[in-house]
Amino acid sequence: MDGTSISGFLSRACKGLLLAGLIIHLFVKDVTPAFTAITSDFPTYITSAKMVRDGQDAAKFYDAPAFREQMRLYGIRIPRENENIAFAPYPPPTALLLLPLASFQPLTALRVLVALDVLLLVCSTLLLSRIFRWRRVDAALFILLSGHALHTGMAYGHPYILVSTVCLLGYYCYLRRMPWLAGFCLGIFVPIKYWPMTILAGFGLHRQWRVLLGGGVGALAVVLLSIAVLGWEVHYLYLTDVAFTHLSGRLISSALAAHSPQPQSFDMMFAQLFIFDPLQNPHPLLALEPHVQALALASTKVILVLAAVPAMVKLVRGTAASALAPTIGILAILPLLLAPGSGTYAYALLWLPVALLVDHFRSEGARLHGYLIFCIYALIGFIPYGHTNLFVGRGGLTVLAYPRLFLLLTMYFVCIHAVLRPARQDDALRQSPTPAAPSP
Repeated sequence: MDGTSISGFLSRACKGLLLAGLIIHLFVKDVTPAFTAITSDFPTYITSAKMVRDGQDAAKFYDAPAFREQMRLYGIRIPRENENIAFAPYPPPTALLLLPLASFQPLTALRVLVALDVLLLVCSTLLLSRIFRWRRVDAALFILLSGHALHTGMAYGHPYILVSTVCLLGYYCYLRRMPWLAGFCLGIFVPIKYWPMTILAGFGLHRQWRVLLGGGVGALAVVLLSIAVLGWEVHYLYLTDVAFTHLSGRLISSALAAHSPQPQSFDMMFAQLFIFDPLQNPHPLLALEPHVQALALASTKVILVLAAVPAMVKLVRGTAASALAPTIGILAILPLLLAPGSGTYAYALLWLPVALLVDHFRSEGARLHGYLIFCIYALIGFIPYGHTNLFVGRGGLTVLAYPRLFLLLTMYFVCIHAVLRPARQDDALRQSPTPAAPSP
């Protein structure tokens, strides 16, 4: 056996061992706990679905005391750490997600949902393998390295694993030259979790109009279905009283423990660094007036948006079909940085954008950038929050309580740098393995 054969064997053996370890970790740390107890956000999803099944007034969704009382009437235990649980900030169509499971007992419904999540992980692995021509073991490792996203997604009953799988399906349909179906897949979750709009925006910037229109049809279909089932009143209530409060960050601040690092957002970090509170934040780095802190926060977010503009201009003006991949990647990362709060479960949404970025930069000769992005993605999946949370409320050291935020920020700027880097002579000779884009 020559040296090449030996290194290939060792590589396969290491990947096999890592995959086995991650699968064991998945079932021991993620699947088993979710099968045995209900925690955190799942009571919100199942309660709203049961209310729809029973014909309850959907306007109660946004009346937090009434919603919690309904939860108690259904015999659903409210977790002690989340005693102020409420349906807000979820949009009304969210209540339709678990409607097929509404007749089950809550724990049974969660178990069915977890089993579905495991099936979706298999489907996502197969889709990644087909989209990027990866070996299945590599695709499986990529999915399982999202770590915390799988754990909290299953334990809390969030639909992000489903959303990410459907986004992968949409991109696969696009490569198979089915743009309308691709857009429809990308659009159906827009009224529920917004984020797929970033992928549709990427297609729009590259004039893939049929994908964009398909997304609009999918989103409109879900909205019309929601209005037909729930009525217009709850949607009007959401648009007028909930949506802006959510996007401004005030709703998340009230729903979570004050100044918690859990959301890993600039909103929460700036609150801890610059807003004095005698009980919950007695040692900020600087005690600023709220309007000054708000201005600093807004300025930071504007800078983040402006930082992407040169890369977006270069990508959109380019003629290469492969430019779509980094466009989607950058646009998909940006809202996670701008959002007032996002849990670890939301980072399952990185499957498609990170895979696109890694594959694109590898094919374009920017291997270092691709490796950095992949390593950051894996680190995000296994951050030891039990240690980093110890820095909360320690003045300037508070920034160490936000590792996920800074890792994502690093990934964002690595992407921008890779796009703007000076072109190498041999880059023009390289061809991306991504199939040519369908004509608009």
